[in-house]
Amino acid sequence: MEWLVTLIQILFPAAIVLYAMYLTVRSFAQKEIRQLEYERDIRLAQTQERKMELALKNQAEVLPVRLQAYERMILFLERISPAQIVLRLNQDGMNVAVLHYLMLQDIRNEYGHNVSQQMYMSNEAWESIKRAMEETVVLINQSAIGLDEEAPATELAMRILVNVREFDINTSGGAIEFLKNEVKQNFF
Repeated sequence: MEWLVTLIQILFPAAIVLYAMYLTVRSFAQKEIRQLEYERDIRLAQTQERKMELALKNQAEVLPVRLQAYERMILFLERISPAQIVLRLNQDGMNVAVLHYLMLQDIRNEYGHNVSQQMYMSNEAWESIKRAMEETVVLINQSAIGLDEEAPATELAMRILVNVREFDINTSGGAIEFLKNEVKQNFF
């Protein structure tokens, strides 16, 4: 029995020391885990802050470009409106065939210069612009049907303007209104 008492005298203090070591290591490990979690949270917050700063910087740089794209496309729509294109391109001594060609060429050129602006606007806005352009082309082509190609260009110009008034055609108006509304909704 004496050996049991000796064993207990040895094991009991060892158990207390072992338990104290366990508590110390556990406390140290929890402290390390909390420290690592804190550092991770700090890094995550810094990353989020950098992302937000970058997003704000990008927005500040992209916003003027996007607004300029809308401005350019409204100018495009104004320039290809039937009345504007007739006034701008019709010259004395020109015949129907030449004016017809020049108007269609001008619309294609204007479109080609501005096609990259679509990346700054919604698909719906770009589709309304294309639809307005196509309606203008159809109006010009239909107005030219039946006219003698050698007739004075004023005949085509007059036919286009009469068709616009008679059929209440406003090829660019709807698209311009759509663009204005989209700018108001998205930027102001």
